[in-house]
Amino acid sequence: MLFEIRALGADQRVNLRLEAADPVDAADQARLQGLTVLDVRPASRLGFSFSRRSRFPLSLFSRELLALLNSGLALVEALQTLDEKESKPETRKILGSVLKHLYEGESFSAAISHFPDAFPPLYVATVRAAERTSDLPQALSRYVAYQEQVEQVRKKVLASSIYPIILMVVGGLVALFLLGFVTPRFASIYADNVDRLPWASRVLMQWGGFVEAHAVNAGLLLLALLGAAAYALSRPGLRAWLARHLWRLPGLGEPLRVFQLTRFYRTVGMLLSGGIPVVTALEMAGGLLQPELRLRLALAAASIREGQSVSQAMERAGLVTPVALRMLRVGEKSGRMGEMMEAIATFHEEETSRFVDWFTRLFEPILMALIGLVIGIIVVMLYLPIFELAGSLE
Repeated sequence: MLFEIRALGADQRVNLRLEAADPVDAADQARLQGLTVLDVRPASRLGFSFSRRSRFPLSLFSRELLALLNSGLALVEALQTLDEKESKPETRKILGSVLKHLYEGESFSAAISHFPDAFPPLYVATVRAAERTSDLPQALSRYVAYQEQVEQVRKKVLASSIYPIILMVVGGLVALFLLGFVTPRFASIYADNVDRLPWASRVLMQWGGFVEAHAVNAGLLLLALLGAAAYALSRPGLRAWLARHLWRLPGLGEPLRVFQLTRFYRTVGMLLSGGIPVVTALEMAGGLLQPELRLRLALAAASIREGQSVSQAMERAGLVTPVALRMLRVGEKSGRMGEMMEAIATFHEEETSRFVDWFTRLFEPILMALIGLVIGIIVVMLYLPIFELAGSLE
């Protein structure tokens, strides 16, 4: 769920929006960014709103800025070029404000930190680390590559879920049509012989009679149930409860854990490659983890501060897979922890892709069979009385 947070930064008031399971989770994520939380409230997401706030095109901005910097332009000149060619008022306003802060003597990282809705903390931290070594183009390249990898996995999961969702929606509409339109017509046909029908068909005909006699009330009841379901699913408490139980499902919980760890390792690897200290990188990437895993991460970070190795701390916290543990140990010995983190993420992204392919190939035919079974049962229950009555007349 999306939350709006009002907080205090080092020297200013900050408003930002974060995805979190509940308000406590959102506040914890803000505190990990070094902010003092003043207020947390759910962000309004009205489906019928006619004015939709456009998002800042961060990936496109990074690519264009990288191209201009590689062509030899200075940072301010590159930003001025982007501001002049931009056609969207919202984006031009942000770019103009960033330039204003740069003219006032602030660093690039400080300038973009004033706009947390456009530039997330990970991006600001990457730029801030690059300013220490004067390798902003390399940092931007690293962030663009990171975004491409994360987006590729997200699109893979999203594309695999579209077909099952379409199946469920179409199947639900067909079942609703049979129960709400066809069944009342059959109920009027069997009205004089309801007592002679099989029990299941009798229940179905009684439902059809109810819908025919109370069509308006039945429609309102259906809308109320759909509205109640949508409202319940929008509640962070219920969504967190569903997520916890989803993680406990055999065969599904472990892939979900690996998927979250994959995003986590990818982010930490990108931050470490940018020169950010390991504990800071772990804390900044902690918002990508489920609350239970985030608590384990806090314990691991505390152990690392006390001098324990990263691999040992992560192993004790249960935040590694066998492959990740071995590669972390290699990274500690070679001193290339950032590269190892990204290699771990790449390995498990391929594993996640294989699981998604396998799961969709298994789930789709099962779902089609279940939908066909439900619709078939309704049709049989509608036509079975015809054969029963025909047999009794012989």
